[in-house]
Amino acid sequence: MQIEIKTPELSESVQSGTLLEWRKRPGDPVRRDEVLADLETDKVVLEVTSPADGVLHEIRVEAGAEVRPGEVIAVVETDAKANSAVGAASAQSTENQAQGAGTPPASAAQTTVAAVLSPPTARDSEAVERLEAGSLAPAPGQRTERRVPMSQLRQRIAERLVEAQHTAAILTTFNEIDMQPVQTLRRRYQERFQQEHGVKLGLMSFFVKAVCQALREYPVVNARVDGRDIVYHDYYDIGVAVSSERGLVVPILRDADRLTFAEIERRIADFAKRANALQLRLEELEGGTFTISNGGVFGSLLSTPILNPPQSGVLGLHRIQDRPVAMDGQVVIRPMMYVALSYDHRIIDGREAVSFLHTVKENLEDPARLLLEL
Repeated sequence: MQIEIKTPELSESVQSGTLLEWRKRPGDPVRRDEVLADLETDKVVLEVTSPADGVLHEIRVEAGAEVRPGEVIAVVETDAKANSAVGAASAQSTENQAQGAGTPPASAAQTTVAAVLSPPTARDSEAVERLEAGSLAPAPGQRTERRVPMSQLRQRIAERLVEAQHTAAILTTFNEIDMQPVQTLRRRYQERFQQEHGVKLGLMSFFVKAVCQALREYPVVNARVDGRDIVYHDYYDIGVAVSSERGLVVPILRDADRLTFAEIERRIADFAKRANALQLRLEELEGGTFTISNGGVFGSLLSTPILNPPQSGVLGLHRIQDRPVAMDGQVVIRPMMYVALSYDHRIIDGREAVSFLHTVKENLEDPARLLLEL
């Protein structure tokens, strides 16, 4: 029997995707739930799997083509002959592994990178050989060029950044936070926290908690513009910007105000791991009422973050740096962090934005307030 393989149903906001790469070729045996191909949307990479044991009979859409939900892209043959081929292939694979001849399959991240890079225009064979060997850097003294098509994710990032600049009145306000109290608390309880919860106590959980409390006091920062209306959200779905090999993605911590420190840290660690493995689900990237972006992990000292539409606020975190500051009439060295709040000035006034950021600062400089929800 022949079974049609169709493009999986996507979310309402995703109308099409790009077929990145086929992991199987016609005639290859396949197992049920084995990945046949990778499908890239403007948000995530999805895996197209086989619904049954059999043989990949036909590929109807080649890699690089745009496909829509429900479109037939391949056919799997599931008759007895096909199933015997699967068994033979499985036995051969087992034998190869026993002999040490098995070659591990490329990771999803590796296949994605291979699929979106095109070869450069090289001026000599040496540069070509270096590129084929896996190095994108040209040989010394060589002038090479390469044209790399944007992934759908990168195209979508570009569109949303331009959209944010054109549709919102973006303004940024800055402050600085003395991170000594948080660092002291982390050092004191880090070992016990890890033993109890199996995850490190990072900085992001403190910022998520501080932001949620500040959003309660200034709900317009958690709102969005819809035509001539202001839509207030009585919940706190905080987007946490995560860098992956494909670009920046923003998975959402749903009801972040209800999560414990440990739950926040575990979910963020899981997001980061699955972002690089291209395993984030569409529903984990949709929605969100406010975003936190930490450029400090890359060494950024100061920046002006751009809104993530239709949200009205984004908090940018930066590198913690020891600096001389005045405290109680004395100059002392403290671990300081600049923070930046970019906001939509159409609905958020400067007073509210500055007050919001100052509240975040107070919460972090006295972290007991976060624990006591004061």
